[in-house]
Amino acid sequence: MKIQRHLDSQGLTGLAEIHPDGRATQLEGDLLTGVRSTDRPADIAKILAPIEPGVVLCSGMNYRKHAEELGAKPPERPVLFIKTASCVQNPGDPILIPTHLASHEVDYECELAIVIGRTAKNVSKENALDYVLGYTCANDVSARDWQIKLSSGQWCRGKIFDTFCPLGPWIVTKDEIPNPDALRIRTILNGATMQDSTTADMIFSVSELIAFFSASTTILPGTVILTGTPSGVGMARKPPVWLQAGDSVTIEIEKIGSLTNPVALE
Repeated sequence: MKIQRHLDSQGLTGLAEIHPDGRATQLEGDLLTGVRSTDRPADIAKILAPIEPGVVLCSGMNYRKHAEELGAKPPERPVLFIKTASCVQNPGDPILIPTHLASHEVDYECELAIVIGRTAKNVSKENALDYVLGYTCANDVSARDWQIKLSSGQWCRGKIFDTFCPLGPWIVTKDEIPNPDALRIRTILNGATMQDSTTADMIFSVSELIAFFSASTTILPGTVILTGTPSGVGMARKPPVWLQAGDSVTIEIEKIGSLTNPVALE
């Protein structure tokens, strides 16, 4: 099932089931406790990020070819950093380039996002997918100057600016994606393909990430896990390619769909 979160014409938040023929029908219930299909057409005035996570757990340097393009040694265990809830942006709404704490090196990063459906702690790799609600597209937008050069080696300042985590356009439930480790994933910037890979290039699988992140740590329902980005990022290009006001960036993932956001100044 494709579950889309939206505002209706009265400004109320609702959930819709997006059917293969493009129809959208209302869903009853709650995303984390269970939804029920109806035959009633959904009143969709504005598409929202498909979930409001309490926190976004992120895996850094999780694609082999991405590590190669940066001249980095692949990590021996998953690299964990965090984005805050205020980073989340809706499909179609702008990624804002920071101007108050100015950044001149804002980068795109296509990523498969996992939505956790129930409380997870000390989960085994073998049972990890039992805790997944579904998957969506994510853009782990990064201010590389603040991530690398201006923060004394600590990543979070360059990762947690407002709007730096677009999600969407919907959640695809896990039953429709039995193997999340074999999906084509792309970034398209102003019509040009910048990243084109597959989640098979991930160093640590979806199950391994969930197991590691939940070790001695409680992951609450609704948490989003980003799984890393493939090669082709802007900072690795010669010359580097940074997001600019007026750009349009699209994340595409096989079996999920496309997430598009314009870029503007804060």
